Amino acid sequence: MRIIMIRPNIGMLEVKNGIDVPFDDKGRMEPLQLGVLAGLTPDDIEVILFDDRVEVIDYDEPADLIAISVEIFTARRAYEIADEFRKRNKTVILGGVHASTMPNESALHADCVIVGDAENIWLQVLDDFKTNNLKPLYISEKGPPHPGRVARRSIYDGKKYLPVSLLQFGRGCPYTCSFCSTGLYFGGKQYSRKVDEVIYEIQSQGRKFLFFVDDNIIGDKEMAKKLFKALVPLKIRWIGQASIDMTEDPELMELIQQSGCIGLIVGFESYTPEGLKAYSKTQNNSSNYDEQIKIIRKHKIHIWAAFLLGHDEETAETLQETLDFAIRKKFSFAAFNILMPYPKTEMFKMLESEKRLLYDGKWWLSKDYRFNYAAYIPKKISQEELTRICFEMRQQYNSVSQIIKRMLARHNLLNLGTWRLLWQMVWLFRRETFKKQGMRLGFRRK
Repeated sequence: MRIIMIRPNIGMLEVKNGIDVPFDDKGRMEPLQLGVLAGLTPDDIEVILFDDRVEVIDYDEPADLIAISVEIFTARRAYEIADEFRKRNKTVILGGVHASTMPNESALHADCVIVGDAENIWLQVLDDFKTNNLKPLYISEKGPPHPGRVARRSIYDGKKYLPVSLLQFGRGCPYTCSFCSTGLYFGGKQYSRKVDEVIYEIQSQGRKFLFFVDDNIIGDKEMAKKLFKALVPLKIRWIGQASIDMTEDPELMELIQQSGCIGLIVGFESYTPEGLKAYSKTQNNSSNYDEQIKIIRKHKIHIWAAFLLGHDEETAETLQETLDFAIRKKFSFAAFNILMPYPKTEMFKMLESEKRLLYDGKWWLSKDYRFNYAAYIPKKISQEELTRICFEMRQQYNSVSQIIKRMLARHNLLNLGTWRLLWQMVWLFRRETFKKQGMRLGFRRK
């Protein structure tokens, strides 16, 4: 038996004169979720990976089963790929966050849809396929990531991913922000792996530079402390994502530093109380940001600040205030993201009820939608102005002069080795940010 696993691309870039080329993601990292499924697959089943970001998919490659991971920004392309395989009478399984959120939509392009954490029922799915009893829908219970197994990383060989290993300690988040699909799916709960399983996986993969893909690695603070204590003797360097309320726990901050953390993606989201209220971001208080930033930097942790722009009180003036704040704080990185209405979230429901969604609501499937464009009608600013200003914010923050200024700031010069790594990453991030602007989702024009 042979399985082809696929990581779809996002879409196409228009180079000039109407000529399109697939997006070449120079910042691509290993598709961990597919490595996990490969690790769960019995050894007598051959698994190969096609990464649509780096190679041409061979639709005539012999295979019994096609498994495609679907995220919202890759949904259009994922469906294109699935349709091509089904034209060749291949059995297609779709899973992932978007397929779990929109199973009926995904079912139009698949023989089987998995809702939830696929690894919990993957062996059952394979057994059912072998006995010709594959069901059109499987619903998996929520739980810790891939208990008892590690990712099969050999499927990544030759793909030229960034030299960082992806791992996952926990799933979910204790908070339920109005815009977030994670909070929606996990219902404000956090599920953590056994610490010894994480340590075993780290030791088995060999690299010393790791990225924990958890939505909020400190979502369960006591479990996080156990993990960080166990990481200390490994002498690794790692980055991850964490909510800013970590600064309220001095012991936690000490352990994060001792465990080898060099940087964290922190969701500031808004610089105003009105914005935080609109996003239901209860764990944040903008009046505390200055002190919280000092605490993080005291522990020699670089900050990748994430901002979500376009709430109902957003204006050109508040957007400028956000940019000024980021420039003043000289964050190592900053992402200025337009609010995207993810299906079934509270934000999506509100915009839908007020008839403010564009592209007939399903922007992720629209041939007219472009990457980093507003997909709804804001209240105090036009969608065109929001799109334009947000891109200008990216341009200004990632200008050559601003990069040099912040990378020479004292708090970004804490360790020469880390500084060299961040110096390379910041230029890569700059190129990829500008390149993706206005990209069409999917490969087909129609």
